[in-house]
Amino acid sequence: MPYIKTRDGTDLYVKDWGQGRPVVLLHGWPLNADSWDVQALALAEAGFRAIAYDRRGFGRSGQPWHGYDYDTLSDDLADVLKETGADGDATIVGFSMGGGEVARYMSRHEGRGVIAAGLISSVVPYMLKTDDNPHGTPQSTFDGITDGLNEDRPHFLRHTFVPQFYGAGFISSPVSDEVIDWSVGMALMAGLRPTLACAQAFSHTDFRPDLPAFRVPTLIVHGTGDKTVPIDTSARAAAAGIAQSQLVEYDGAPHGLNVTEKDRLSQDLLTFLGR
Repeated sequence: MPYIKTRDGTDLYVKDWGQGRPVVLLHGWPLNADSWDVQALALAEAGFRAIAYDRRGFGRSGQPWHGYDYDTLSDDLADVLKETGADGDATIVGFSMGGGEVARYMSRHEGRGVIAAGLISSVVPYMLKTDDNPHGTPQSTFDGITDGLNEDRPHFLRHTFVPQFYGAGFISSPVSDEVIDWSVGMALMAGLRPTLACAQAFSHTDFRPDLPAFRVPTLIVHGTGDKTVPIDTSARAAAAGIAQSQLVEYDGAPHGLNVTEKDRLSQDLLTFLGR
């Protein structure tokens, strides 16, 4: 079943590997489900069913004009759970932007069918700097992302966003140039409209009201060197607001730790699921 159709008729591309208890993986912005391949393989080989899908507007999924708000995106997650039959004992794990879908699903859909959750390098609970979120990211930073995407999207992704995503510098890098090129390729599969609209959604959506809806064990993993989604206003704040959470900090790790710390993350996920 490579595609499922959402309630508003959008086609979502789904990768479904292995058999066993389902683990649904939500990818980060502006990538697609392939970014989860290492962890999905590890899960499937360990006896779990790994389900990863391309968010609407990204990868191989449909690119409608509307639907890039988190209410609609959480509805898409609900539709994936239902159509794959994974809506009974699922673990849902969101990377970066995908953490927002997890949070909104837990509140909007009351965590239906979910027995555990994961937030990996997640944007939850609130990224934007405001009067009541003084340590958040300034609006000017998000304006720079929008300007870069509109001016020259391939150049911005290849030379600014993706290198920072992996903590790559002028002198040294934890990933190869090929990994950066692969990530840029995934990002360019998305439409410009979805890319911009989702950037607006993850940067401005306040998930603090969603945190009490987490009533299941929740693994939170974040790198202390994350410059894309700094840890203080994301993972540490989320851990403080989610009752059954376990925070694991990767010292010095960048945002893209699913690649730079791929084996450690796979093992931490398996340890969490095994409990």
